[in-house]
Amino acid sequence: MEKVLRVSTNEELQQLFGSRDENIHFIEKELKVKITLRGEYLKIDGRLNDVEKAQTVIKNLLSLIRSGEKLPSRQEFYHLLQNPKNDKKNTQKKELSGEKLPSITNNFLGKPIGPRTKGQSEYAEAIKNYDIVFALGPAGTGKTYLAMAAAVEALKKQEVRRIILTRPAIEAGESLGFLPGDINEKISPYLRPLYDAIYDMLEAERVEKYIETGIVEVAPLAYMRGRTLNDAFIILDEAQNCTAEQMKMFLTRLGFDSKAVITGDLTQSDLPGAKPIGLLQAQKILSDIEEIKFIYLSGEDVVRHALVQKIIEAYDKNNRQ
Repeated sequence: MEKVLRVSTNEELQQLFGSRDENIHFIEKELKVKITLRGEYLKIDGRLNDVEKAQTVIKNLLSLIRSGEKLPSRQEFYHLLQNPKNDKKNTQKKELSGEKLPSITNNFLGKPIGPRTKGQSEYAEAIKNYDIVFALGPAGTGKTYLAMAAAVEALKKQEVRRIILTRPAIEAGESLGFLPGDINEKISPYLRPLYDAIYDMLEAERVEKYIETGIVEVAPLAYMRGRTLNDAFIILDEAQNCTAEQMKMFLTRLGFDSKAVITGDLTQSDLPGAKPIGLLQAQKILSDIEEIKFIYLSGEDVVRHALVQKIIEAYDKNNRQ
C-alpha cells in the first residue's frame, strides 16, 4: 500500500522531520512503514492499516506546524503511535492538535502534571469523585504519581489538612528486623518512592517543613493501626503486599472529610504464599459498593521508557501461555 502527501515549504519539512530526521524515523519504526521524500512529496509505503495511521499522524503534525503550535513531546508522540483506537482518526487529530487532557496540579516550576492516557484520565476523574479509589495496574502507569498530584492539589486548595503516604514494609521476602540501623533507617528504602514523588511536586524546603509539622506524613502501614484519619488525603502504595488483615485495618482508618487512594499490582506481590493478598480480597469483597471505585490500568497506560511497555506486554503474554 502506498500514500503520497505534499509538503508546502522546506521549513515545514525541517520541522516535520525533526533533528536528524528523528520524527520520521520514529514513525517508521513504530508503525512499520517506509517514508521517502521526493521533491515536495512524501511517499508512505507499508501495510494498509499502518500507512493510514502514518498518514493521519503526519497530516496532523503538518496542521500543527502550519498553525504555529508546539509539536507533541516524544513521550506523547510515542503513546499516540502505540495506542491507536478503531475510531482513532478523531482521537489522533484531537491529541495532535495540541488539545491536552486536563492537568491535576502544577509542580513547583509551574509545569502541569496530569493524565496522559485515557485510563489515567479515568483514574484522575475517579479520585475527584470517590472517597476510596483502588488503582490496579503494572509499573509505569502513574498510579502513585497521579495520586500524589491529586493529594498535593487537594492540600493547596485546603480541601484536606494533611497528606499521609504509607506502604507495607515488605519487599521480596526481606524482614525489617534483619536490616541494619534504627527504625527510620530500616524503613527509609521502602518509603523512598513516595518521597521521590512528592519532591517532584513541591519545593524541597516546603516538603521538609510539611514533614516537620506533620502536614505530610510518610510512614509504614503498621503505624496506621489504631488511628482515625480525618481531613486527610491518604495514599496506600504497593498494596499488593498487604495481608487481608492489614487491608481491612487500613480501610477502616478513614475519617471524616478524608480520601484514600490504594495502588498496587496484583502480579507483583512479595507476600509469602500462605498469606492471602489483601488487595485481591478487597477487590472481591468491595467491588459492589457504589461509593468505592476500582480503576484498572494496563500496558497501554505506561508512560515510562518505551521499552517498559514492551516488557510488560511480553510478561503478560508469557503469563497467559
